[in-house]
Amino acid sequence: MDNNEKPQLNIEIKPEVAGGHYSNLAVISHSKTEFVIDFAQMLPGLPKANVASRIVMAPEHAKRLMNALIDNVGKYEQQFGQISLNGAPKGTFNVADFINNGNGSKS
Repeated sequence: MDNNEKPQLNIEIKPEVAGGHYSNLAVISHSKTEFVIDFAQMLPGLPKANVASRIVMAPEHAKRLMNALIDNVGKYEQQFGQISLNGAPKGTFNVADFINNGNGSKS
């Protein structure tokens, strides 16, 4: 393989997964060894949110996911404009507040 070539990653998505799940709520918890992200649907008039999917990952992968989300939200906002969080429920944050220079401190 040429040094300039990136290895290819082949990903298969099964039809029953391809449709995805709608989520308007994510609950994140962690231990020393893993992060757990529950994606749920909170619908008006219903007393509880239903978890549609649970993802469990190592802390290193959670940080990679965070960095990928920061990168993609930035690209989205460059193309479509800033995402407003006006009236957002407590516990949400502005992704830009978490951008760092790779060593845990903000740039």
